[in-house]
Amino acid sequence: MNKYSFLDDYSEGCHASILTAMTNVNLVQQTAYGEDEYTSKAKVAILRHLESADSSIWFVASGTLANIIVIASCLRSHEAVVAANTGHIVVRETGAIEATGHKIITMSTSDGKLSPTIIQAALDSNSHYPHMAKPRLVYISNATELGTVYTRAELSALSEFCKSKELLLFLDGARLGVALSADKNDLTLSDIARMTDIFWIGGTKAGALLGEAIVINDRGLADDISFHIKQRGALLAKGRLLGIQFLELFKAELFFEASRHANAMAAKLSSAMDDGGFRLAAVTESNQVFPIMPNPLIEHLKKHFDFYVWEKLNTEESIIRLVTSWATEEGEVDRFIHEIGNYIHPLD
Repeated sequence: MNKYSFLDDYSEGCHASILTAMTNVNLVQQTAYGEDEYTSKAKVAILRHLESADSSIWFVASGTLANIIVIASCLRSHEAVVAANTGHIVVRETGAIEATGHKIITMSTSDGKLSPTIIQAALDSNSHYPHMAKPRLVYISNATELGTVYTRAELSALSEFCKSKELLLFLDGARLGVALSADKNDLTLSDIARMTDIFWIGGTKAGALLGEAIVINDRGLADDISFHIKQRGALLAKGRLLGIQFLELFKAELFFEASRHANAMAAKLSSAMDDGGFRLAAVTESNQVFPIMPNPLIEHLKKHFDFYVWEKLNTEESIIRLVTSWATEEGEVDRFIHEIGNYIHPLD
């Protein structure tokens, strides 16, 4: 039997309805570079959720491209980014932001989230001007790298603080679908559009074949963004491919339905970990589960499943990461739980 993967939420291709939508219009001629009718309709569909006439939307193929384009276009050469030390741009993008010439000021956080207090500490420790890079943009992600999600109160506090300090607030939405579909969530896309300067909506991890939607909520920041997209190699000739997918995700509720399934599968795994007496390194709030397990059990599970060993704690146990997706099969979740039970209580 092939090993089933809990490595990430993009192991599969795309949701069947998206594949059907792309196939149905495959031979219909359209204008290139995102000037097609599907991209226009996708923007209208997203704007309905944003409830904002001031927002503009731009599609790119990947999250790293979205982060590079946004940060590099917003900052001058001496300006820096404040981010959690677990932030994706810090630990998973190969120094892509630093390669654009911008310093990332990393701050320790227990849950992957930033707060006004943490940002103020970054400002205080980076204020020896002109000898230090000037903090200008605050980078957060929802959900975070630890799977935690921001509440409306938390994001509102960040928004107000950033405005008072003349800082830009930028939200990485690679897993925004699961964040907005989480049980504890009380945010909407409209809230996020109102509280941030720029954010992006992740399609790749929500059932799309590829693609992310950058949403710019400050008209001044949108000036010349198309030039930055082109210069960074992110302007697809066949931009229709991104538009078709986001239209399918947002013309009804597919974006949220797919994300709710991912969260439900993670909740089932997390509950089983708790029932089995395993500690969690981070609370399960979306589609990532971080159980702490004995190393021998981890080696046993790796014979049947793929997942990351997130951190080796000591010679006895490690943290693993289990990620569920819009396509995760519940039967495979049950099999994972069953394998743990078989290991702990082997049949005589």
